[in-house]
Amino acid sequence: MTDEKIINSSNEHQHSHDYGEPGRVSVLRRDPLAPNLQLLTVRAPIVASKIQPGQFVIVRVDEHSERIPLTVADWDRADGSVSCVFMQVGTSTYKLGQLKAGDALATFVGPLGKPLELDRWGTVAVAGGCYGIGSIYPVARALKEKGNRVISIIEGRSKFLLYWLDRLEAVSDKVVISTRDRSAGDSVDAPHALKDLVTSGERIDRVIAIGCTFMMYLMAEATRPFSVKTIVSLNPIMIDGTGMCGACRVSVGGETKFACVDGPDFDGHQVDWDLLLARRKAYLNHEADSAER
Repeated sequence: MTDEKIINSSNEHQHSHDYGEPGRVSVLRRDPLAPNLQLLTVRAPIVASKIQPGQFVIVRVDEHSERIPLTVADWDRADGSVSCVFMQVGTSTYKLGQLKAGDALATFVGPLGKPLELDRWGTVAVAGGCYGIGSIYPVARALKEKGNRVISIIEGRSKFLLYWLDRLEAVSDKVVISTRDRSAGDSVDAPHALKDLVTSGERIDRVIAIGCTFMMYLMAEATRPFSVKTIVSLNPIMIDGTGMCGACRVSVGGETKFACVDGPDFDGHQVDWDLLLARRKAYLNHEADSAER
């Protein structure tokens, strides 16, 4: 990927070849959505002017933090704001969850990745869990604008972990809720909810799933018997986000792909899920040690 295709919003090392925001990337607000789930909104007008559904940004809290890829959940081109939903699971996301309005980010780079392919397919089911509930919102909105019938399926361990129902209802023809403890909805998770829809006679022309790796794997397996094309947004370990480091390589259809520049969206029926899950665990012990310290 060339420099011309990247908007670099880092507020450090702004050399003449960098395409940075005019000034620092500052936090506008940080809102708790559910336990361990936060919404971060920053002022990044250049990113806001370019971002498309499916793309992501890379964020770094300070010079000691790792670079974190975050799928964008919303943006406002008029006021130059960009919002991301993230889950606090380790040291760097814990730091991200301590930010307050007026704080500056060491790095905010984007938009990265390819925009999600969107067309008028008919009835499209978009499924999200955890941070993916926020990430499917711009996808559902864009699909609705294309003239599709949109069914949004969201999942959580319990109903208190669900959020943005009002936003999704505004851009969907139907919102289906699933919870593992059955505190809300009729299904235990999104894959079962999708199966219930199909077996009840609902015609699904395409599925788009965003969330944890295991949830996306289960969605792909749920649709495989019905031969419904299923797009997933992969989230492997990532460092630079421009295809240079190779850390985000995945196997899709027997070929090596880089999630940052070839994706992050791929055909879920072609993904080597065993390899992806194994690679995501590579630094698990290091992450646990860092969180404890």
